Amino acid sequence: KKILKKTYKMKLFFAIFFTTVLMADVPPGYYDGVEGLDGESLRLALHNIIDDHTSQSYSSLFGHFESTDAKSDGTVWDMYSDVPDGTPPYIYNFTSEDQCGNYSGEGDCFNREHSWPKSWFNEGMPMNTDLFHIYPTDGYVNGMRSNYAYGEVANATWTSQNGSRRGSMNSYNHTGTVFEPIDAYKGDFARTYFYMSTRYCTEDSGWDENDMVDGADLKEWAVHMLLDWHESDPVSQKETDRNDAVYDIQGNRNPFIDFPAWVECIWGECNLTVGSDLLPTRPLSIENFPNPFNPSTTIRISVETHMGENDASLCIYDVKGQLLATLINGTIKPGKNEVRWDAVNFSSGVYFAVLQSGNDSISKKLIYLK
Repeated sequence: KKILKKTYKMKLFFAIFFTTVLMADVPPGYYDGVEGLDGESLRLALHNIIDDHTSQSYSSLFGHFESTDAKSDGTVWDMYSDVPDGTPPYIYNFTSEDQCGNYSGEGDCFNREHSWPKSWFNEGMPMNTDLFHIYPTDGYVNGMRSNYAYGEVANATWTSQNGSRRGSMNSYNHTGTVFEPIDAYKGDFARTYFYMSTRYCTEDSGWDENDMVDGADLKEWAVHMLLDWHESDPVSQKETDRNDAVYDIQGNRNPFIDFPAWVECIWGECNLTVGSDLLPTRPLSIENFPNPFNPSTTIRISVETHMGENDASLCIYDVKGQLLATLINGTIKPGKNEVRWDAVNFSSGVYFAVLQSGNDSISKKLIYLK
């Protein structure tokens, strides 16, 4: 009966796991020191945490996209061509044949889109290769977007095959030519811009001033619009997965994906209770290194001391929720623990390490690349 009960609990966990948005894998202590802050003080504190990330080479970005921007079927997740819950007009694979080069129209190839245009920061480093604002997008659509500000188009002069538009804007007290992504990804780009404004504040000497930004600071109309985009398109599983993947590559995170309420606390009205609500405690934590890995990875788990000794399990599952390995099964003491998983007998792909202790569960996505 005990085994059947545990099996049922795991099936229930995976039913919830694959139909709800998971909390991102925030490393323990990553945001220490921001409790009770808001406004510019919070922005500067977050800047100091996510600053000095590990800069990547420009040529490496296509390869990194395979970790940061792959759909479940392994194709490129292009927000300028994707049709959520529908059929996109074209798809790309992570092959050199699908990378731009030359293009003459939509569907020819994908390239590296600087959602915060390069001309706004004069192509400097590390901005030019910061994956948090660089996405794989159709080359032709990227070219049509050019370096125009994001906005809401009143009169379109050009529309992409998935409905992204370029044209004139007449709202939020702003007029001019803008580019508007589809509604399903407006929140993604809003949180990208809040990240850029935080990551590079105080480091924006020589940056451009234009209709949307002054250096790393967002113009007032842009703040109001991006706040609306942030609220109308909440953080998705795509973003939390991407946040974790970029963290594995660069060593920093987008705090507005981890804790969306911080957007309002900096650019709007902060309604959080000082302290406890800003950083919800998590009785369990799990991380692994390296990730991606080949053929083994070290999984680090932590159980808060107030939980005391408890029955715990650490199991490996595939994307279908099938149990592949049990690494821990029994009483575990509170504190930090490590265990190594050797996947040499498994195929390349995505797996999940699931830690359970008492009534709490947490998971970590593992990427095995041979």
